[in-house]
Amino acid sequence: MQITQEPGARPVKVWTDDIEPAAMQQLRNVARLPFVHPHGVVAMPDVHYGIGATVGSVIASEGAIIPAAVGVDIGCGMNAVRTSLVASDLPHSLSQLRHAIERDIPLGAGGQHRSNEWTSADLARRLSRITSRHSAIARNQAPAQLGSLGSGNHFIELCLDENHTSG
Repeated sequence: MQITQEPGARPVKVWTDDIEPAAMQQLRNVARLPFVHPHGVVAMPDVHYGIGATVGSVIASEGAIIPAAVGVDIGCGMNAVRTSLVASDLPHSLSQLRHAIERDIPLGAGGQHRSNEWTSADLARRLSRITSRHSAIARNQAPAQLGSLGSGNHFIELCLDENHTSG
């Protein structure tokens, strides 16, 4: 992780060595905003230039909520889920686990999402009820991505919590 801090700005923490100059400038600009928390701005490994702020960045703020800081990806969500696993439970190679995740979670670039039996019937029925009242939803990509990881820079990340090393 690289940490930079310019005078009059909050720190910028970058978790990659491969960052576009334009994205780095956006991070520096955001770090100067008056409502940015002292923890600053963090750029994840998938960081790239965005509309307003970098996609793949986290902006800690005080007294402000910025739901569309990165532009059109407002529908994205992030979840941190603690499992019962500890480092010693994991195999030396995570390849098999990665392939299982990729096999079981529908995703795809350009809306090419695989159908999945656990999503199809129930979600289709519930989506139909929603689109009958809100027809604009049926005209966008939501139906094709429902129950999937979506497309674009969406990902699943597995991490070990360094503060909790035992079960």
